[in-house]
Amino acid sequence: MVRAEADAPSRPNVLAQLDADDTDVRFPVAVADVPSLRDLRFSVRCKPVSGRVDQACGLVFRYRDENNYFITRSNPLENNIRLYTVKDGKRRQLASWSGTVTAGAWHEYIVEVRGDHIQVWWDGAEVLDHRDSTFMEAGRVGLWTKADSVTYFDDLRVEPLS
Repeated sequence: MVRAEADAPSRPNVLAQLDADDTDVRFPVAVADVPSLRDLRFSVRCKPVSGRVDQACGLVFRYRDENNYFITRSNPLENNIRLYTVKDGKRRQLASWSGTVTAGAWHEYIVEVRGDHIQVWWDGAEVLDHRDSTFMEAGRVGLWTKADSVTYFDDLRVEPLS
């Protein structure tokens, strides 16, 4: 849902995941039809608002279909950021960072991918640096949450890297 955020009049339209269904294995994803990129810099501002089971803010990249993609996600309930592959519908953790992830605040979230090299930044600090060749072809990008996460997304930017 696109909506205005009440506590930030400077953000008249945010993409908001508002469904508080607490099914633990529910992963709402919004994927852009274009562009399809292999090497990219993908950023968004996100605000984890609430959730008892999870408070996820995630970036999906090299997305082929609902069963095959990379995902990096932040979670203030666990104070961590993780990198996963979802291959043939099975999620596998590749890397993890533990640190402050604050609920109720806007954060800058960036992923940069070149070949098999994946780097993730959270609020200006590099938090993950990993190599994985599971998905080497171009794919689409998207936004991801989990379970009962109520999350706002704004200022989505995608740029190709050569």
